[in-house]
Amino acid sequence: MRSIPANVFRLVAAIICALVLAACATAPKHNPLATWVPSPNYNARKAMLIVVHYTEQHSVQASLDTLRSENSQGPVSAHYLIGADGHIYQLVADEARAWHAGPGRWGTITDPNSASIGIELDNDGVSPFATAQINSLLTLLADLTERLSIPRTQVIGHEDLAPTRKTDPGPRFPWERLAEAGYGRWPHGELVAPPPSFDAWAALARIGYALDDRAAALHAFHDHFRGGEGEALDDTDARILYALTKGD
Repeated sequence: MRSIPANVFRLVAAIICALVLAACATAPKHNPLATWVPSPNYNARKAMLIVVHYTEQHSVQASLDTLRSENSQGPVSAHYLIGADGHIYQLVADEARAWHAGPGRWGTITDPNSASIGIELDNDGVSPFATAQINSLLTLLADLTERLSIPRTQVIGHEDLAPTRKTDPGPRFPWERLAEAGYGRWPHGELVAPPPSFDAWAALARIGYALDDRAAALHAFHDHFRGGEGEALDDTDARILYALTKGD
C-alpha cells in the first residue's frame, strides 16, 4: 500500500483541525453544572434578571417534555430546570432568549424574556421545596450572577413580574433563605416605622412592581415577603418597604 505524501497528510490534518475548531466555535455554550437537554425554543439576548418559577407538574420528565414543546400561546422553554433531588438541567444557552416569562414588567424591564434567565423548579405548586433543590439553586445563582454579571438583587419570582397572571414560585418559596445567601431583596435588621412622608406605593414601584393592578401587585408582594399573609397595604408592609428602599 502506498504511503500518503507528507504534504497531503499535513493538508488533510489541517482541514480536519479547522473543521473541529469551527464546530467548537459554533456549538452552543452550556453550563458544566447542568445536564444539557437542548430546547429549540430560544433566540439571542443579554440577561439582567433571574426569574424563579415552579413547574406545577409532577415529574422532571414531564417538565422536560413541556419545556421543549409548545402550548396554545406558542413555544415554551426555560434556561434551567432543577429537580427535587437537586439535579440541574440546562435547556437553553445562557446567552439565548428562552420563552419562560411571557408578558410582564419589572422596573424598567418590559420584555422579561429578552432580559432574564429562567429557572424552573420541579414542584407541584403546593409541596415544600426540597432542601437539595434549594441548595442547587443557590449554587446555580452563584454561578450565574458572577459569570453573567447579573446583580444579586435581581432575583425575583414569576409572580413578581406578572402578578395578574402568575402565582409561582408562591408563598412557600424560601426567599429569606436566598437572601441570607445574598440573593434577591429582603428587609434586614429591625423593622421600624417610616417617616410620615413615606409613600409605600411609590416604594413598591421603586423595588420593581408594576402598579397597573395594585391589588395584584400587593398580593405578589405579600407572597414574596410575608408568606402570603396580609390583604390591604398595612403598617407591616410600610415597614418592610421602608427597610427595602431606605438605602436606595
